Amino acid sequence: MSDGVPDPLPDWLAGARRVTVLTGAGISTDSGIPDYRGPDGVWTRDPDAEKLVTLGYYLADPEIRRRSWLMRRALHDADPQPNAGHGALVDLERQGRLRALVTQNIDGLHQAAGSSPDRVLEIHGTVHEVVCVGCGDRTAMRDALARVAAGEPDPPCRACGDVLKSATVYFGQMLDEQVVAACTAAAADCDLFLAVGTSLQVWPAAGLADVAVGAGARLVVVNAQPTPYDDVADLVVREPIGTSLPRLVAPA
Repeated sequence: MSDGVPDPLPDWLAGARRVTVLTGAGISTDSGIPDYRGPDGVWTRDPDAEKLVTLGYYLADPEIRRRSWLMRRALHDADPQPNAGHGALVDLERQGRLRALVTQNIDGLHQAAGSSPDRVLEIHGTVHEVVCVGCGDRTAMRDALARVAAGEPDPPCRACGDVLKSATVYFGQMLDEQVVAACTAAAADCDLFLAVGTSLQVWPAAGLADVAVGAGARLVVVNAQPTPYDDVADLVVREPIGTSLPRLVAPA
């Protein structure tokens, strides 16, 4: 293990041909999106903020919903853009070495950077759409936010009148089984599993590292803070993602 990017890269890293990547909030911090569990994370600074993405609280409390819409509007207005970390994974795909890009993020920045949508598996959904909890109708987030800006603090579904939420997986909500199955298959079918900017503490995403290692893949962890998988990783990198990731995925 190491805290930095080896120079030269190990043969097993530079020569990996089927790479499955798992990204977490840490890859988007350089785009101005704060992480959740880091020293200055959203939930570290304000534990009550977790209620905004907890289904039971969201459905039961109109005030929680109003706060959630304001949070989404602020993120949308900030207009975050992809950074060098996202770009490095686009390069990895262009090299023909990317098996799949599993992301815990809901920001859509991988696709905005140029990653093929069919390679990106959004295990926690997307913030760019809203879904009705009653009838399941899905519409664009920008349309819902336009209603908020026009004076609807908690816009209901126009199809049935029930509660709208972002098309993300809240605490207390089941993940999409088909997406989880695709993520598991990608972890089991790679020669390198690259975990980037994730605490590896949220399941089932964290368990994908076990699947990959169990299938014989090498494990690389790129994260500023220690993770539960550092001891089993073949390489641990603490350097900033924006500078370390382009070097880690450089072609042989």
